[in-house]
Amino acid sequence: MDPDELYTLRAQYWLGHYNLCLEEAKSVARRPMAANLKLEREEFVLRCQLALKQFDKVLVDSAGEDRTPGIQAINLRAQYESPSATPSTKSQILTSLHTLLSSPTGSTSTTLQLLASQTFLSAGSSHTESALECVHLGTTMEHLAQTVQIYLKMNRIDLASRQFDLMKQADEEAVLTQLCGVYVNAATGRSEVNEAVHVLGSLTEQYGPSLMLLNCMAVVMLVGERYDEAETVLVQAVGELDQQGVEGGKGDVDTLINLLVCYQHQGKEMDVIDPVLKQLKEGWKDHPFVEGLLRVEGAFDREAVKYAVSS
Repeated sequence: MDPDELYTLRAQYWLGHYNLCLEEAKSVARRPMAANLKLEREEFVLRCQLALKQFDKVLVDSAGEDRTPGIQAINLRAQYESPSATPSTKSQILTSLHTLLSSPTGSTSTTLQLLASQTFLSAGSSHTESALECVHLGTTMEHLAQTVQIYLKMNRIDLASRQFDLMKQADEEAVLTQLCGVYVNAATGRSEVNEAVHVLGSLTEQYGPSLMLLNCMAVVMLVGERYDEAETVLVQAVGELDQQGVEGGKGDVDTLINLLVCYQHQGKEMDVIDPVLKQLKEGWKDHPFVEGLLRVEGAFDREAVKYAVSS
């Protein structure tokens, strides 16, 4: 795939370098470019702001029924992820996305299809089929990458591998192709860990570390049972988060979950694990991992009462 004016911008976004992506967007805005690239640049700016949890800014900058279907989808995604969103609001947003997708203009918007798929996927397993329908016939690299991740979520490594092969045929050196290779390798198990580590190391050396890359590396290390190395990478991720100041002191949920899993595999004492658990429970009450954890703890407490020794 031949590079264009947005090649670096896309790579930075896909690798989690959101602030660098925003700086690149400002730089390329000064250059003459085709109308479709100008629109794509605007979409990536909004998606970066969304990734940085700047929901209010995204909602203001993407407001208006006259906006393109792709930008309307970004607006809906910001509403969905906003801390103020209620279950009822989220349900209405999913309905709005279905309506947009079936409209004459929406049916051809690759950005709408991608953002709708991502939103459906985050809505829970009951919406996985809808998420797949949005992108399974897509021809963009982001559509193919999204399909890989959906198949992995469904535990269909065979189908994910087929999609990955399509990406390699389209552009073997593309950043998204390399990242999807890492995801497939990690899902395959320990036998493919070394290849995944090599790819992530190369991407980090070329583009620099990001929170996303560091968490990917940590997950790969965990799969390979290299727990001490995983902890080192996660400590680096915590430092990277402190520099960015993205989450307003709550921490990054993926980093915290990976750190908790790592500590458990290492057999750390509860005085080490408890602060991470507390941070997760206080900052991410609605996260599926935390909700599942609370359900298990509640079930344990109920069973424990049955066997309590009366004084």
